[in-house]
Amino acid sequence: MTDTPTAVLPQREIGTSGIRASLFSLGSWHTYDRMDFGDATAMLREAVDRGVNLFDVGVYTGPGMPPAFTDVIFSAMVRAAGLRRDEWLLSSKLWLEAFGADGFRPQLENALFRVGAEHADLVILGDLRRDDLDLRDLVLDLAALRDAGLIRAWGVNNWSAGSIQSLIDLAADEGVPGPQIAQLKYSVSRRSIPDGEPFARLWEQGLTLQASDCLEGGVLAGKGNGDRQIGRDPGDIRQRIVDDVPAFAALAASEGVTPAQLGLAFTLTHPALTTTLFGASSLAQLRANLDAAALVDRLGAARLRALVAPFWADRDAVDPEGP
Repeated sequence: MTDTPTAVLPQREIGTSGIRASLFSLGSWHTYDRMDFGDATAMLREAVDRGVNLFDVGVYTGPGMPPAFTDVIFSAMVRAAGLRRDEWLLSSKLWLEAFGADGFRPQLENALFRVGAEHADLVILGDLRRDDLDLRDLVLDLAALRDAGLIRAWGVNNWSAGSIQSLIDLAADEGVPGPQIAQLKYSVSRRSIPDGEPFARLWEQGLTLQASDCLEGGVLAGKGNGDRQIGRDPGDIRQRIVDDVPAFAALAASEGVTPAQLGLAFTLTHPALTTTLFGASSLAQLRANLDAAALVDRLGAARLRALVAPFWADRDAVDPEGP
């Protein structure tokens, strides 16, 4: 029998919030509803035992969309695993499409109800696709939610550097907390935005990075061909990524690791990174992914980045300013 791994993940601060999150965080999108409940609960328990403390649990459904229940299942997993609320941090999504006269509070309260929590430690604003929003209204609404004890900190998902700077400036003008973290697509293939100069100016101001979509929906791990629902394709480079998989897998094998471990380890080399978000649908996958942290120590950040440089697919294909 193999002993359960005992290495505990380090923690890094979310922006300047004082909240410390684990180096890896666990997502729920299209995950727990595909797993045996007992297996999912065991995976959650081991994740916490290994030091994972941040869980991204969004409401990924809406009017006219198929129902989704991963967040509801997660609430049952927490109870079944016997987790105390102080053992884990909840990260929830807030969607701008639903922001109206009552602000974010109705959708936040629904999200908290579904996940069985009284507050979110972190909320991430979804993509900015509306041009009729006053960003000051968002900043003040989030400050009110914080004052009410419903959230502790907030960030954004795939916003442009300029829009995030506007949020930072507006929050400073109002004397309220601004965004603490940016969730961005970041992988060996998609690097231009998080590694670019516009975001470097934000990192200098204390904003930190949550890396997401690190394995291109499993493509970089050799588990798909890009035809499943895995989000937008900035730069129209997905086919290039698919074509790169054999060479990327060969590189990983030459270093004695899996492609997923190599891809996840790369994200940990970003100087502003707080946490890298991934999904896991088995205990074995969780363990292997968490073990990727050791690869940075073994290879060194500079060598690791040099090894994967040929797979930078969005170089000169997207504006580093972001969407």
